[in-house]
Amino acid sequence: MSNFIYKLIAEGEHQQQDFKFCINDSKKIAKSLVAFANTDGGRLLIGVKDNGKIAGISSDEEFYMIEAAAKIYSKPAIDFTTRQWKIGGKTVLEIGIEASALKPHFAKDENGKWLAYIRKKDENILAHKIQIEVWKKAKSPKGVYFTYSDDERFLIDYLRKNEFITFSKFMRHQQLHRKKAEEILSNFVIIDIIKMNTTQEGTFFTLNTAFDALEMEKFGER
Repeated sequence: MSNFIYKLIAEGEHQQQDFKFCINDSKKIAKSLVAFANTDGGRLLIGVKDNGKIAGISSDEEFYMIEAAAKIYSKPAIDFTTRQWKIGGKTVLEIGIEASALKPHFAKDENGKWLAYIRKKDENILAHKIQIEVWKKAKSPKGVYFTYSDDERFLIDYLRKNEFITFSKFMRHQQLHRKKAEEILSNFVIIDIIKMNTTQEGTFFTLNTAFDALEMEKFGER
């Protein structure tokens, strides 16, 4: 069985796996749990250094700090599974988190603010406001309704000619209130006309290459 955990560690840190040498702050762990739950799920291997070296956990305190991170410092609370691996006299604690149907989940930071995160490769990144709106609309029984006005038409035309647009550029160019710009972009993202890409450098919106602009024009003429 130890071969299996060695294989996991050999994968390194990636979109669905993170290493933690130890846990001394439940709030920081909550960020990782929330990022996994809001994205594709994943696992935390506690007692493993960033370079993959097994250090082992020092006590059962890690489990209780994980529980606090999941139940107290995450909102809504996050379900998780645990498994202990014994390797060379050391213990590695595996924490499993499923992709959540309750997203967005928020983690409470050191200033008491509740923030949502996503997992991108091996990093936890602050979720953009548009992403939060998309999650909320995806759960709404009302569905998505919008008109194809000059603002929507500009956005599609711009992305047909340019690689991407940012939220602030769209808002400034069309002189839109923040709420209106959020509504337009989140609508297009949820119906898959526009793709959203968030990195540490920022969030960018691109046109879905499978999108049929002519069909949208017909919609706008109704």
